[in-house]
Amino acid sequence: MPARVLSMELSDQATPQPSSSPNHATDRRKSGRVKQKPVLFQSDPNVMIGSVGGKRKRAADVNQPDPDDSDSEESSPDESDGDPDEEELKEKRRKGRPRKTSAKPLPKKPKTNQPKTTTLPVRPATNGVKKPSKHRQPRARPNAAFAEDSTGLFAEIFSQGHTVDAVAAEWITRYDQHNANAMCELVNFVLKCTGCNLEVDVHDIEDPDNATSKLDDLKDEYEAQKITDYPLLSKTKGYSKFRPIMTGFFHSLITTAHAAGILYTDLALVENIEIWVTSMSSSAIRPFRHTATVIGLTMESALCTVFAELADSIAKTARQKEGELKKKTVNKQRVASLQEKVDEGKRKSDLVDTMLETIFSAVYANRYRDVDPKIRIDCVTALGTWIATAPDKFFVSNYLRYLGWVLSDISAPSRAEVIKQLSKLYKSKDDVARLRAFTEKFRPRFIEMASQDAELNVRVAAIEMLDLIREQGLLEPTDVDQIARLIFDATPRIRKAVAGFFAENVNDLYESTIEELGGEEGVAEAVGEEEPDDFDEPRKSWLMFKSLAETMRFAAGEDEDGEPTLPQSTETLIGSEADSRYALAAKAVCQSVPNLEDWEILAGYLLYDSSSTVSNAQEAQSPESLFKTRCRLDDYEEMLLLEVLNAAVKNRLLEATETETEKKGKKSKARVDEAQEIQGRIALHLAQFLPRLLRKFGANPTTAAIVLRLEHLLNLDIFEELRQDSTTFAALLDDINKQFLTHVNQDVLTEASNAMLHARSFGNLEEVTEGKLQKLWSDTINALRTLVSRKESGRGFAISDLSHTVSRIANLASISDCVIVFETEARSSSSSKKGATRTSKSPAEILTDIISDDYANEDRGSSHELVTASIKALTFYNMWLVRSLRTSLETNTPISTLPDPTPFASALLS
Repeated sequence: MPARVLSMELSDQATPQPSSSPNHATDRRKSGRVKQKPVLFQSDPNVMIGSVGGKRKRAADVNQPDPDDSDSEESSPDESDGDPDEEELKEKRRKGRPRKTSAKPLPKKPKTNQPKTTTLPVRPATNGVKKPSKHRQPRARPNAAFAEDSTGLFAEIFSQGHTVDAVAAEWITRYDQHNANAMCELVNFVLKCTGCNLEVDVHDIEDPDNATSKLDDLKDEYEAQKITDYPLLSKTKGYSKFRPIMTGFFHSLITTAHAAGILYTDLALVENIEIWVTSMSSSAIRPFRHTATVIGLTMESALCTVFAELADSIAKTARQKEGELKKKTVNKQRVASLQEKVDEGKRKSDLVDTMLETIFSAVYANRYRDVDPKIRIDCVTALGTWIATAPDKFFVSNYLRYLGWVLSDISAPSRAEVIKQLSKLYKSKDDVARLRAFTEKFRPRFIEMASQDAELNVRVAAIEMLDLIREQGLLEPTDVDQIARLIFDATPRIRKAVAGFFAENVNDLYESTIEELGGEEGVAEAVGEEEPDDFDEPRKSWLMFKSLAETMRFAAGEDEDGEPTLPQSTETLIGSEADSRYALAAKAVCQSVPNLEDWEILAGYLLYDSSSTVSNAQEAQSPESLFKTRCRLDDYEEMLLLEVLNAAVKNRLLEATETETEKKGKKSKARVDEAQEIQGRIALHLAQFLPRLLRKFGANPTTAAIVLRLEHLLNLDIFEELRQDSTTFAALLDDINKQFLTHVNQDVLTEASNAMLHARSFGNLEEVTEGKLQKLWSDTINALRTLVSRKESGRGFAISDLSHTVSRIANLASISDCVIVFETEARSSSSSKKGATRTSKSPAEILTDIISDDYANEDRGSSHELVTASIKALTFYNMWLVRSLRTSLETNTPISTLPDPTPFASALLS
C-alpha cells in the first residue's frame, strides 16, 4: 500500500494524529480529543537543518517518504516502552540526516547579444503568410427600423442580433416539435421581407393547394396599401445589409437541414417552402416576385453546395472501398459498410438533384427573362455561382445556353453581367472541352458585342473575354483578325482594351517567322553578336518590328499595293492637326508590344538600307540574306513604323518623367538625376537620328510629316546642357526649312511650322532660330512678288504655285510676328536675272488684291485654296497688329500710323 501511505504522509501537518503510546487513553481530553505533544522545530522532518544559504529543500526530497518510518511504525510496543540505547540513537541520527541529491543541474540558457526589450506577445505567422480568417456568419445589429413591428423570425434575425446559423438551428428544432407552426412562421418571415405586414395562419399552411389563392388575396390588400418601396432595394438607412442577412438565413437553413438529416427524412420541408416561394416568384407584384426569386435562387445555391459535398463524400467513400478491395486480405464487413455508405450518399444526392430541378424549372426558367432587369441580373449571377459550385450538374450545354440567350438582353447591365460570368468560366483551362460547343454557337455574338455594342463597358468586357477565349484556342483566324482591327477604333478605351489581344497576334507572327528562318539558332547565325550601342546592324528584334508592321497593315485593311496616305487636313485657323488613326493605334500598342522601349533599335531598323542585292544564288540562300530579305519594308510599313517610333519616344519620355517622382509623390535627388540622364540620352540620340531620317523619308510628304513631329519631342535645353555644338542644331533647322520650302502638302507645312515654333521656345537657341525664320520670310515673300508679277505680265503663271506660296506665308504668320514683313514694300521694281518687272506693293496689299480678284477662270480648286490661305494670312497679320498695339499701350510706346482696314474688309465682302 505505498500509494496510500504516501498520501497519509503528505497530509496536512496541522492535523493531529492519534498517539502510538500505549497510554494514549490517559492523554485524552474531556472532549474526547487526544492530547499530542508539539513537534519541535529541529525534529520537524519537513525542515532541512544546516542548509547552505538558507535555500529550501526540493519538494521531491521533502515529500519523499523515509523507508525507516515504516519500520518504526511496525516496531513492537515493548521496544517503544524502553529507553533506546546509544547505538540506536546514533543510527536514528544518521538516518535523519538529509541526503545529498545527485540531480543534474539545469542547462543554462544560451546568452545572446540582443538587448533586453519589452515586447508584446505576437502570434507567429505561418511561413510569413497570414492565415485566412474564418467566415463570419451574417449578424444584424439591432435596428429600431426593424424592431417597431417585427415579430417571429424577422425579429430574431434583424432585431435581436442573433446569427443566422443560430436562428436556423432553432427553427429546425421548432419544426421538429410542430411543423405547421414553424412553416407558418417561415412564410410570414418571407412576407415580411417583401415589406408586407400581412400574415398567413396555420390553416393556410395546412392547405398548400390554396397557397395561390391566398397570395392573390394578400396581393390585393398589398396593392391597396400603395407601397412603392421594399426592403430588398430600399436605400433607407439600416437596410444596406438586409439582402446578405436574408439570403444567409435561407442558405444556413438548407445546410442545417442537411446536417441534421431532416432534408432527407422529411421531404415536405422543402416542398412546402417551394410551394410558397415559387407562387410568390410568379406574382404580378414586383416586391413579391423579386424577393421570392432571390430566396429561391439562394435555396438553389445552398442545394448546390450540399450536392457538391455529397458528390465529394461519395467519391471519397468509393475510393476507400476500392482501396480495401485491393488489399490481400479483404475485410468484407468494412467493404459492405462502405458500400452502404455509398448507396446512402447516392440516395441523398438523387433527392437533392430532384430539388434542384424543381426550383430551377419553377423559378429560374421563368424569371431569367423577367421584365425587371434587376431580376434578370440576379438570375445570371446565380447561374454562374451554380456552375462554379456544382459543375457536374450545371456545367452542361442545357444550362449554359441560358447564359448565351442573355447575351442579347436589351439591358446593358444584364449583358455586362453575363460577360462577367462567362469570363470566369473561360479562365479555367480544365473546362475548355465543356465550353467548346457553347463557344462555337455563340462566338458570332461575342464578336458582334466587342465590335458594335452600344455600351462601351460591354464592349471592353467582351474584348477581354475574347482574349481569354483566344488563349484557349477557341477562336477562328477570321475572328482574331476582326478583333485585331479594333486597334484602329476611334474610342481610346477600346484601343487600350484590344492592345493586349493585338500584341499576342504580333507575338504569334513573330514566333512563326523565327521558325521559318530556322529557329533561334538560324536567327542567331544570321544576326551574329549584337553590339549594344550599334543600332545600324541587324538584330533579332527587327523581326518583331516587321511582324508589328505586317499585323498593323492587315488590321488597317490596306491592300498590298496601297499607297500610304494620311487623312486630309481640315481647314482650321491654327495649324494644329489631330493625330491620325495610325498614330492613335501606335500609341495603343506601344506599351503592349515588347522591345519598343528600345526605340533606338527601331530607328536603326528604319534607316537600314535593304535595297542592296546579292551577287549570286548561293549568297541569297545564306541565313544572313534570308534574314535581311524577311526584314525588308515597303513604303506603307515604313510609314506605320515611323508612327510607332513617335509613340515609343513619347512613351519613353513619359516614363522618364514619372521616374522623378516616388510612390508617395516626393522627388529624390537620385531619381531626378536618373530621369535627367534618360532624357539627356534620348535628346542626344534623337538629334543624331533626325537629320538621317529626314534625308531618307523627306521626299515623301506623308513620312516627312511624321519625322517632323519627332522634332517636337527634342528637349533642346538638355541638348544645350550636353554642350552640343550649335552648328548641329543649325543644320537640323536647315533640314526643316528645306522640308518647308520643297513640300506643298499642308501636313508637312504645319509640322515644319510647329517644329520652328518649338525651336523658338528655347531662349538660348532663339537667335539661331530667328535667323532661319528671317531667311524663310525673305524667300517666301520674294517668291510671292515674283509670281504676282508673272500674273500681271501674263508670263508663265500658275495659280497652284501662287496658292502654295501663300499657304507657306500663312503658316509662317501663325508662328512669327509678320507686321513689319507685311507692311514693307519692295525696294526695287526690277529683277536683275530675267528682266521681269516686280511689283512694289507690300505683302498685305498683294494678299488683299488676291482676295478681291476673280480667279474663277483659273483652276477652281486652287483658286479656293488661294483665297482661303490669303484670308488666313491676313487674319494672323491683324492678330499680330492688335498684339503690338496692346504692347505699345502697356509700355507707353508711341503708336505708329495704323493701316487702313477698309481694303481688307471690302475684299471680304466682295
